[in-house]
Amino acid sequence: MNFRFAIISDPHVAVPHTIQNHSNRFHLVELSILALEKVLNHLEQLNLDFLLLPGDLTQDGEPDNHDWLAKRLQSLPFPVFVVPGNHDVPSIDPTKAKIGLHQFPSYYGHCGYESQQLYYTQEILPGVRIIGLNSNQFNEHGKQLGCLDNEQLTWLENLLPQVKDQLLLVMIHHNVIEHLPGQSDHELGKRYMLDNASLLLKMLRSVNCQLIFTGHLHVQDVAYDQGMYEITTGSLVSYPHPYRIIEVERAINGSFSLNITSHRVKSLPGWENLEDISRQWLGDRSFPFMVKLLTASPLNVSLEEAEKFAPLLRDFWSNIAAGDGIFDFPHFPPDIRNYFQQFSAIQPDGTPAKIDNQAILHLSQNTG
Repeated sequence: MNFRFAIISDPHVAVPHTIQNHSNRFHLVELSILALEKVLNHLEQLNLDFLLLPGDLTQDGEPDNHDWLAKRLQSLPFPVFVVPGNHDVPSIDPTKAKIGLHQFPSYYGHCGYESQQLYYTQEILPGVRIIGLNSNQFNEHGKQLGCLDNEQLTWLENLLPQVKDQLLLVMIHHNVIEHLPGQSDHELGKRYMLDNASLLLKMLRSVNCQLIFTGHLHVQDVAYDQGMYEITTGSLVSYPHPYRIIEVERAINGSFSLNITSHRVKSLPGWENLEDISRQWLGDRSFPFMVKLLTASPLNVSLEEAEKFAPLLRDFWSNIAAGDGIFDFPHFPPDIRNYFQQFSAIQPDGTPAKIDNQAILHLSQNTG
């Protein structure tokens, strides 16, 4: 059986009266609805089987933004599945301005949630199953964490043996496989990782699940680790404003292939040269971020040196976000040069590995 689906991640929907103009924000929430409408209009022409949104659906969990998006998704001619991102449920209890964690399913009963439980599973098509997980937890001090709670892990442990013969599509907001060098241990990267990722991977590998779909990091990247692909999709409201369309084909022998095509929103009314504007936007805000990256472990560059190198890295994050980047800064000292080369889309044999945007992935025959 062949089918087609799309992915839109981190759209950060903000209806006009909710827009917050923080001077240091990295994403252009003011175009969130324009961009989303353009993408949805495209997808409505494609005879899709379903759409995935792996979190950060709203700017910051505002009820009006959840309301607007829930109604818009309900009007689409194909099923939609969502999971909460950290911005969707920024606190465990509701406030006047933001929904609470346990309110999330009540907005998206038509997007996978059949109860007030924060995780779910559905057989979307014969032999094809979505598993939507909640990676947002809170400690005793109310601090938001990226992990799976024990109740959810027990549910998943009981579920997986029952569905191991199906093609499993696992969707979760936080990254489970590293998309950046040393991401799990880096002070800037680890906040995008699931704290108990190794446990989840072990459970999924036990039933030969091979596909995870994530967001959160705002980059286009396809990561592979020991038989598992994790496809993370960049944010619709930051450069390069991407979304994906994936066609799945099943061969006679039962194996699957995924043909991934990535698209970009390149212009909008009033934003005719959107790509240039948003790339400039990221570059203008890059200096403090690059200084932090340079002064953090493992580079541990002095502040004076970091401030000298940071302007040369102005477009580094834009190029990471775009996917398939090749990086070299020959004028940097060898250790710093080597560090940034690690971010390149290069296979172990030194050849380019450009699979972040356009790719055909082949899954093993046994899906259970």
